[in-house]
Amino acid sequence: MVSWKEMERPYFFPNIPEKNQKEYDPVLAIAGRYLFYDPILSRDSTRSCSSCHQQEYAFADNSKFSEGIEKKAVPRNSLALFNLQWYEAFFWDGRATSLEAQINHPITDQNELNSSWELILSRLNNSPLYKKLFEDYGSQIDSQMVVNAIGQFERRLISANSKYDQVLNGKTYYNEDEYAGFLLVNDQTKGNCLHCHTSDANALGTIGTFSNNGLDAAKSSADFADKGVGGVSKKELDMGKFKIPSFRNLVFTAPYMHDGRFKTLEEVVDFYADEVQNNYSIDPKMEAHLGKKDLSRKEREQIVAFLKTMSDSSFVADTSLSNPF
Repeated sequence: MVSWKEMERPYFFPNIPEKNQKEYDPVLAIAGRYLFYDPILSRDSTRSCSSCHQQEYAFADNSKFSEGIEKKAVPRNSLALFNLQWYEAFFWDGRATSLEAQINHPITDQNELNSSWELILSRLNNSPLYKKLFEDYGSQIDSQMVVNAIGQFERRLISANSKYDQVLNGKTYYNEDEYAGFLLVNDQTKGNCLHCHTSDANALGTIGTFSNNGLDAAKSSADFADKGVGGVSKKELDMGKFKIPSFRNLVFTAPYMHDGRFKTLEEVVDFYADEVQNNYSIDPKMEAHLGKKDLSRKEREQIVAFLKTMSDSSFVADTSLSNPF
């Protein structure tokens, strides 16, 4: 076996955090792919992981809020799934600190799959398909096998073949508007995006942490309809903090923000240019966005043009990641 660290990856991606490094097991990854798409994991066998994380939307959803079993609305917009092994924490509020830990949450959440391990393992151990897929791992399928398998599949969701990546690899060039947008995103007095959406060491499109980006003008924690990280940590300065998503695959992942409030990239750019709200726990990095920015309509269009270059059409069309049934 080889480790994920040793597998082929873009040279411009950072090292995978040590805690996320796992031995690559192709057989277990196949089992995980079946499990990801199989409604057998939900209590009423109607929903799967893929119900809220659809490949055509970069393993996100095009709804403001996804539906779990019995058409219950999930309270936040579904995050896209790609390049997951590079992240230190998961979900909008960071409540899971490993890829495997995040797999457990939707299985038992009453608004999502609302199932139990007892029910799931009974089904899997009576399934000829899964008995065959897991035959090398023991006579009885257990929860750890299931979690490890889905984790192996989710580690295969690597997106790094956008036009942006091809430019980095010297295979193509930006057009005039895309290049102008690239410069604006990098400009600390114009777009000023890189304090949250990249770092000096990588091209993941996010620094991978959490931020209160001024969506709401909250004077106290009580003013946040959704407290985000603060709802987990109970710390005042975490109120209104949410995961900083990647610039990658934005073409496929609308609507945007944890509550899906913005339908288009143009609306997102307008928000950062004109509508950031000062609140008591806003991220200090957002101070540069307070007050209207001097961005013309043309410049905003150029920023959107650049952002679109970071979307990977081959990723959403990769049949090795699609439904195996």
